[in-house]
This record gives sequence, structure tokens and C-alpha cells, in this order.
Amino acid sequence: MPIKTQSDLPAKEILEKENIFVMDESRATHQDIRVIEIGILNLMPLKEDTELQLLRSLSNTPLQINVTFITVSSHESKNTSMSHLNKFYETFDGVKNRYFDGLIITGAPVEKMEFEEVDYWKEMCDIFEWTKTHVTSTMHLCWGAQAGLYYHYGLKKHLLDKKVFGVFEHHVMNRKVPLVRGFDDYFMAPHSRHTEVRAEDIRKIPDLTILAESDEAGVFLAIADEGRRIFVMGHPEYDRVTLDKEYKRDKEKGLPIDLPVNYYPDDDDTKKPRLEWRSHGNILYSNWLNYYVYQTTPYEFIDTAEIVGK
Repeated sequence: MPIKTQSDLPAKEILEKENIFVMDESRATHQDIRVIEIGILNLMPLKEDTELQLLRSLSNTPLQINVTFITVSSHESKNTSMSHLNKFYETFDGVKNRYFDGLIITGAPVEKMEFEEVDYWKEMCDIFEWTKTHVTSTMHLCWGAQAGLYYHYGLKKHLLDKKVFGVFEHHVMNRKVPLVRGFDDYFMAPHSRHTEVRAEDIRKIPDLTILAESDEAGVFLAIADEGRRIFVMGHPEYDRVTLDKEYKRDKEKGLPIDLPVNYYPDDDDTKKPRLEWRSHGNILYSNWLNYYVYQTTPYEFIDTAEIVGK
């Protein structure tokens, strides 16, 4: 799939080296094709890493995607330069009058804080409300999933005794739902979090359906409102070395951190980590784009900016 990005986005060169088709604005304007508009609300501190991971994850479909990176204006990023943000990102105020086929809300390093203590929580609430009328399907990742479940359904997160950290086995709960079409009965996926939304709380909400969970890591995937809202508790977009970087970063800081589970061969952190989740991560994003974004967005919504569902 061609991903349409700005020609000088740093991730573009890396993706092209991986033989991922990335199209610049000049070439895209010469194609007569229905472009899928995807917004990415990037709340992660290392934004350029997340850009690369998500663009790579969105690349396994024949659809042409126009990506708009979005940032909150009520928080100042400390790990990404202002020049990068000013050049490649829009604020929510800058896009709130636009309509998107899909939106991805990433995780954020604020999970130990109460939602209301996060300095951009009010803006997040505005964004969650805006998605009801301006986005066909929203995919929430990690903290973004916990925040979305709290805002839309009042579900609280709970602090874990020990960080869920590593690559865990999950089983598919409802194979008839298109989001998990093509999944094996059991699959691997990374987690890196100190909190959780409990499965029993999710099951009390009639609108929510759990699609995959782990005996060790808990819920991985849930869906609501016929795919208008999707909640992913882990990080299927992570690349091979993301957990390795997190582990060694915390270890160097002297923070309490265990080896990531099922990650290093023989639990030896000097060895190259195993990559065991890429195929199912690709299927997840491809199914989302196909069944809940492209096949669902009414043509009139794109051409006349009518409210979703009208």
C-alpha cells in the first residue's frame, strides 16, 4: 500500500529502505483514487519512533492512505523537537473541523497518574467527544485504550503489583468478528504497562466485546459499537528492539525492571530479541483499515462532510 506522507518526513527514508511503498504529495495528486484519511494522535514521548512503527503497521493493504499526525496543544513535548512538531504535526484545534476515515490514539507515559491529573486530559475529552461525529473508526492503543474506556464507559484502570512487560500468548475469543479474521487460535503480542482494565469490568458493558486475551497479560483486544471503537491494550506496532530499549533504559536509570517475558533467547539480554508478533500485528491493522474504515465510511461523508452514520 502506498502511504502518502510529506516528502521530508524522517520515517519515509527508513520505510523506503524496507521496500515499503511511501508516496509523496506530488505523486499522490496525479492518482484518481479514493484516498483513506487516517489521523494519528501521537502521545508517545519518542514520536519519531512511533511514527515509523505505525506507518510500517499500516503498510500491508492495497489502499492509499493519507496520514495526518496530530498532537495536543495543552502539553509541551520534552523528547521531540519543536521544529519536527511544527513541520509534521497538526494540533487538534487545526483538524477539529475535518473528517477522518480512521484515527489512532497512541499510548502515553502517564498511566500511573489518575486521568484527571494528566495536564492534557480536558483536551483528550474534547477529542474523544469529537470522534463520535468526525471519525468513522477509532483505534485506541495501550494508555489510549484505557483512557477511551474510562471516558466512553466509565471503566477504571487498576495499578498492577508488577509491570506487564514482554511478549505474551493470547487466544482469540470470537472468530466471527472481522477484526480477527486470519488470526491463529493463539498468537503473540507485546505489552508494556503498569495498569490494566479488568476483563470482568469490560464484560459488564453490553456494548463491549473482548476479542482476545491472555492468561498472563489480561485483555488484549476489545471492540464496541460495531467497530466504531477498538481498544488494544498492548503494542502490536512495536518493532523488534522497542522492548529492549525500554528495558535497558530503565536498567541504566536504576529503576526496578524485570527481563521482558518471552523476548530474549534463553533470557539473555545480550542476544538479538525474537520478533514473533509482526504477522498478527499486520493482520490487525489491515483488517481494521479494510472492514472498519474503508468498507464502512459512507462516500457522502467524505464528499460532503456529513456526520458519520447519517
